[in-house]
Amino acid sequence: MRTAAAIATGVLTLPASSRAADLPLKAPALKAIYDWTGLYIGAHAGYSLGSSRFALNEGTGISDSGVFSGMIGGVQAGYNYRLNSGWLVGVEGDFSFPNYITSNSIVSFLATPANTVTQQWDYTASLRGRVGYTSGPWLVYATGGFAWMGERYFDTPAAGEAVPKILNTRPGWIAGAGIEYGFAPHWSARLEYLYSRFDGANVAFSTGAQYNSSSLDFQTIRLGLNRKVDWPGMPGYNPKSLGIGSLIDTESDRWEIHGQSTYLPQGYPSFPALYTGPNSLSPSRQAKATWSNSLFLNAKLWDGGEVYYNPELLQGFGLNDTVGAAGFPNGEAQKSNFPYPHYNTSRLFVRQTFGFGGEQEELASGQLQLGQKVDVSRLTVQAGKFPVIDVFDGNAYAKDTRKDFMNWSLWAPGAFDYSADKVGLTYGVTAELNQKQWALRGGYFLMVAESNSNHFDTRVGERGQYVLELETRFSLLGQPGKLRTIGWLDSANMGSFRETLDNPALNLDIAQTRRGRLKYGYVLNLEQAITEDVGLFGRWSWNDGKTETLAFTDIHRSLSGGLSIKGTKWGRPDDVIGVGGAINAISQDYRDFLAAGGLGVLIGDGALNYRRERILETYYAYALNKSLTLTADYQLIVNPAYNADRGPVSVFSGRLHGEF
Repeated sequence: MRTAAAIATGVLTLPASSRAADLPLKAPALKAIYDWTGLYIGAHAGYSLGSSRFALNEGTGISDSGVFSGMIGGVQAGYNYRLNSGWLVGVEGDFSFPNYITSNSIVSFLATPANTVTQQWDYTASLRGRVGYTSGPWLVYATGGFAWMGERYFDTPAAGEAVPKILNTRPGWIAGAGIEYGFAPHWSARLEYLYSRFDGANVAFSTGAQYNSSSLDFQTIRLGLNRKVDWPGMPGYNPKSLGIGSLIDTESDRWEIHGQSTYLPQGYPSFPALYTGPNSLSPSRQAKATWSNSLFLNAKLWDGGEVYYNPELLQGFGLNDTVGAAGFPNGEAQKSNFPYPHYNTSRLFVRQTFGFGGEQEELASGQLQLGQKVDVSRLTVQAGKFPVIDVFDGNAYAKDTRKDFMNWSLWAPGAFDYSADKVGLTYGVTAELNQKQWALRGGYFLMVAESNSNHFDTRVGERGQYVLELETRFSLLGQPGKLRTIGWLDSANMGSFRETLDNPALNLDIAQTRRGRLKYGYVLNLEQAITEDVGLFGRWSWNDGKTETLAFTDIHRSLSGGLSIKGTKWGRPDDVIGVGGAINAISQDYRDFLAAGGLGVLIGDGALNYRRERILETYYAYALNKSLTLTADYQLIVNPAYNADRGPVSVFSGRLHGEF
């Protein structure tokens, strides 16, 4: 395969046959390494800026104007045809989505004494023509066509029942320009600017309120990556070129691409409950689903240096809007709920590895690892945006909610209040010293500014999370095992359960006691192979339980464990059966706070008949092929949210997971 560096020079092919020195030489035909003609698919990410004027009339008219902005991401597909003259014509369709921070998708917000109306955009789409000129691997183009914006309107009356949301689609037009570079035979990258104008909208609510919006201007600047798809009848077509292996061939040893998609529906039948509070699982039967789609773009920068970028589209809802159980049953149910896909840069970090020589080992290619051979004795430093548990608390049998256990207190240590925003991400730096029989890891991470927030406290040193992990590797009866011991300390803006209870004037509003405080805890994590096909795991986690949960879940002590069994014995070596359980508990201060009617991040029934929360989970993952797995999962949650007056709850789940 040609390397990216060779491709970037625009290598040209020349005839190899020799000619007599006295014969006139005819200039050989030049052939560009990138053929612009053909179908392509791709993805993009960028930044958007919109503006609009709007008015609300419900007897008393008010009007305003606003600007909204934020990161976006999406997908595109199209077809190009290059003329012999170098000119190119084409057509392209695309969808773009806002990011997961709700304020970035709010177009307008108007409030009167009687009504509060919010306008939010869900997606934009376009169908455009493209005209451009090519010069070798370069393309400069203009584009324009039709555009649409999907949006929703909410009216919250000051009195009376909530009004159903109204969905609307605005038509409009779009125009722009860009530059694209073909850096490999089937891959190109682009930078483009697009301007859209959408027609006005008039929305009438059942309350009598009338909302009017003028034409809406929407600008985006975005980076894109395209993969050309060979098709029957095209030059150089190979039937194997439509296979997934061919489509993800980067045609370079400098970078890799991986991806995954996980659709996870869940539901439960009705269950007994003496009462229901604001953060309770509804006792009525319900079903919800989540869907995540991810790309992992990993590239070598220099010797030992790498960069990792993981864009994702997240969609769906957790049961009861992801509240009601401390050991919540769906690890994909992020704490923000999205009716349409929302873009997120889930990871963007650099990694530097310093080898110390001696014995080497092979690191397999994966979503978060470039395939390569490295020194066993090495130091690895990582910095950027990523989840804390990417680096800490690894476990071969209970780690990935997209593949194995789904319950929060089984795939992670429940009492580890690790730094994270609402979708489980943070910014930090880590270092790992690896040896053959052990590894020592340490890290510093920014903490959220307040409980369950998307905003980080940037007072480095004064605020933050510190994590230290020692991993020891051993052999037991000829089978490998690992023990990880983790200690952590949070310095953050937190409220105190006891201070809130001791001051009745606060009316259980724990936010009024928030100030700089410390929280600490530890984790013991065991994995042990019993045979080549059977593995055992266990975790014990603890924290001091004096302050509110910052980022993960409402657990102060947690014991979990289970088995993972491959299907080799029954002729299905890629199938997996998992059986696990967890027992979760909370501190006395938190019990008193909940019993008085206080609310946590995930729990709060308005009252409490305290018992430990107990969870049983079992699943069967059926491998449809090497890339696609269908899973059936059952969970029994006894004393959900530590309340013996509610439940038990039986949660039934399915999961379709594909990856490449």
